[in-house]
Amino acid sequence: MSKKPLLLLMLFIIAALVAVAVYFAPAMLQKADITPPATVYNRSGETVAVEKPCSNEHPEWRQAQVIDGVKINEAPSCEPDNPYDIAVAVKGANNVSMQTLMQTHLAQDALTMTDDLDGDGDPDVIRIKLEVAELNGASPDGDFLINTYDIAPGIQPGLWVFAPKSSGMALKNFNSLVANPLLRAPSPVIRVEQGDKVYITLENTHYLPHTIHLHGVDHSWVTAAGDDNDGMEEHPVFPGKSHTYEIQPRHAGTMFYHCHVQTAQHYMMGLNGMFIVEENQPNNWVQTFNIGAGQVRHPSVAVQKSYSQEYDLYYQSIDKKLAKIIQNANDPRLIAHRMSREYNMTESFENYFMLNGHSFPYTLRDAVIVANDNEDIKLHVANAQRSLVALHIHGHKATITAYDGVEQSAGLQITRDVFDIAPAQRLDLRLRTQNNGLDSYGPGLWMFHDHVPTGTTTDGMEPGGNMAILAYKPLLDEQGMPKMHDALLDQVFNKDYYAKKQAVWGEGDFAPLLGEAGLIAPDYVRIVAFGLAAGLAIGLIILVALVYKRKQKL
Repeated sequence: MSKKPLLLLMLFIIAALVAVAVYFAPAMLQKADITPPATVYNRSGETVAVEKPCSNEHPEWRQAQVIDGVKINEAPSCEPDNPYDIAVAVKGANNVSMQTLMQTHLAQDALTMTDDLDGDGDPDVIRIKLEVAELNGASPDGDFLINTYDIAPGIQPGLWVFAPKSSGMALKNFNSLVANPLLRAPSPVIRVEQGDKVYITLENTHYLPHTIHLHGVDHSWVTAAGDDNDGMEEHPVFPGKSHTYEIQPRHAGTMFYHCHVQTAQHYMMGLNGMFIVEENQPNNWVQTFNIGAGQVRHPSVAVQKSYSQEYDLYYQSIDKKLAKIIQNANDPRLIAHRMSREYNMTESFENYFMLNGHSFPYTLRDAVIVANDNEDIKLHVANAQRSLVALHIHGHKATITAYDGVEQSAGLQITRDVFDIAPAQRLDLRLRTQNNGLDSYGPGLWMFHDHVPTGTTTDGMEPGGNMAILAYKPLLDEQGMPKMHDALLDQVFNKDYYAKKQAVWGEGDFAPLLGEAGLIAPDYVRIVAFGLAAGLAIGLIILVALVYKRKQKL
């Protein structure tokens, strides 16, 4: 046989072997013989998806302490409020040291308190200044979001919030895009005392007009000067303008406030908050701002007489289609057009459900109710969702003491374990931890959540949404996280989980049974066939090259 046909035969064999090798080339993982689900695993491009359950950034903030004469209760949770914020919220920026004020992001005129008009030892003229902050909005400087605020691992919906007037940068520091802690959801809970003269100024630093409507709060229709005092849409506060609302509430109770411009959209974007009027008592310095809601670390005099602790529970929901509008444009004209004329609220959905500005598992950081045996705990609950909340507390039954700021007589106070709360409605609850089989079943890590099924999801993923825990203190670790939950925490403090890129039970002994249906182990026979074909092809290529080289020398 001549050399030329032999060479051609070898080239044909090499080509065939390459084709066989390509055909049998194995993937790291391969599809099973079933159609994989739409959410089949696809590794995120991010290098780090798993977070520490608790950053433990300021463990010293958890301690009970006194700052500028303000007694601040212990807060065992993972992310306690800045105690310096609380000191300013109680005494006003004008009544604390500059050293205390400098430990906050509050402006010097964010909150001022003066004039003990009734001579009972506390100030009665309260001046509050609020701004509108945008979180997770589009940046004009590049394709990224600015003033970022995660409601859950990797989830950053666009939000607007009222915020106390702040000083310095909106960002946490010069090297960060993260919003400073004062700028967060929900809008702050505001507390004043019954009979106080309260002046609330909206300094509109935003690009759209807004108002503040004091829902349920005793107020006149016009101010002393005859200007708007009801915060309705026909009297908007335009960008760069300010307006002061004047109240002297005669009735104590848990109320509400929200923007009343393009109400459906602005309300659902987050411009709403709880407004609490405390009973008038001597020497009653109330905590005017409760940033992020949750534990009230300086309860009022009246609350301290009847309760050992006090918490604000604020429920919100977000339509991701609405929230996305401010992330796809930063021209106010485009945003106004898309939000007012293209977006249709009647065709909207609630995708994200939050408690105190976060969805599970972040609710474990700052929305846990920490209890001991034989306590009476006061809960203020408000529903800022578009849908009903059916609040259920495992292992306990609580008593409704007030509806919409109206105290109920003893005969009308109802004890139950599910509380239906309509949109914009508020309840005051008395939660007892006496282990008697009715008020409490005993110590534990008892979940509490919205019993409407969507409420415990985050864009359809569960566990998520507004789940939180009523935790008895001995069952929390030193960082305020629940014990006996390590496996769950490892699973859900993961951006891939809520991006739907990992199986719900993708780890552990049951992963082969309950993990990814679309992925199985490699076919080792295929790997051997690939190796043989590729090896023979490479060997023949080398042989042909050597023969050709020898022929050239001859």
